Amino acid sequence: MDKRLLILLIFVGVIFCGSGGYLLWQHFHQPEGQRTVEVVQDNKVLYTFVYPTVEEKTIRIESPDGTSWNEVRLHDGTICMSDACCPDLTCVHTGDLQYEDLPIVCLPNTLVIRFAGEESP
Repeated sequence: MDKRLLILLIFVGVIFCGSGGYLLWQHFHQPEGQRTVEVVQDNKVLYTFVYPTVEEKTIRIESPDGTSWNEVRLHDGTICMSDACCPDLTCVHTGDLQYEDLPIVCLPNTLVIRFAGEESP
């Protein structure tokens, strides 16, 4: 086998294994301890909660013009978007807030649930 081909294969293997390891770490990494979660609409923080939460409630958030709404649900130590009036419900299907790099976003209603300190997408 050509020496250059062997070096290329080793290089590609190292990149592949490193990428796979990073993706696995991101998937299984959970934030430790208590964190602050923000519910943000139009770059204004509407609510803050301690994560994991001990509260059990549902909050209905309406847009400033009153034409749209989202429901944020705190349950079993987690926070999620339980319902919305947007057509695709992507925010609802995102599930519980779990990872720092994956906020729950409702683009039509400009609502974001994120860990404090993150920038709005």
